[in-house]
Amino acid sequence: MNCPICQNESDHGARFCGICGTEMPLNEVSTVAAQPRVGFGTAIGLGFKNYFKFKGRATRAAYWWFILFYFLVSLIPIVNWFVWVVFIIPTISLTTRRLHDIGKTGLWQLWYTLILIATWGGAFLVAMLLGIEESMVSLFVLSGLAFVATVASIVWIILWLVRQGDVGSNKYGPDPRTNLI
Repeated sequence: MNCPICQNESDHGARFCGICGTEMPLNEVSTVAAQPRVGFGTAIGLGFKNYFKFKGRATRAAYWWFILFYFLVSLIPIVNWFVWVVFIIPTISLTTRRLHDIGKTGLWQLWYTLILIATWGGAFLVAMLLGIEESMVSLFVLSGLAFVATVASIVWIILWLVRQGDVGSNKYGPDPRTNLI
């Protein structure tokens, strides 16, 4: 039986594809046509082509290849600030489309940002109100809580971003694995 996403030949009776991890349909023949995988260059092109596109869906490969490119380019020290300015909008739009692929609204990245601002801003404000010399223990506790909240929110959003998208259409559009644009 072929996987409906990557067309890998799987063992008969397998519940999941050995290549992409897609759940295999039970005793059904796939009707999804084989689509080319999104590669590094294609993902970069799609990221910049859809610079201001906040509607639709994006595959895991398109998202993570673009993020890898962004990371590699941002390692160049001289142009680091310029890279951030150029990549901020396509990264937000691509993350929105990636969240749409798993059936979530793109506004979740706003909540993620607000969690970070609230935890670190709150720790900073409390430190300013208490005075740093007066209560170092409180400052360390608040910083520790802010750090734990930061790590938890990063893990939470990454788990969503690595999750396989909805198979077939969802309320945000058609499956991007069958409609590469």
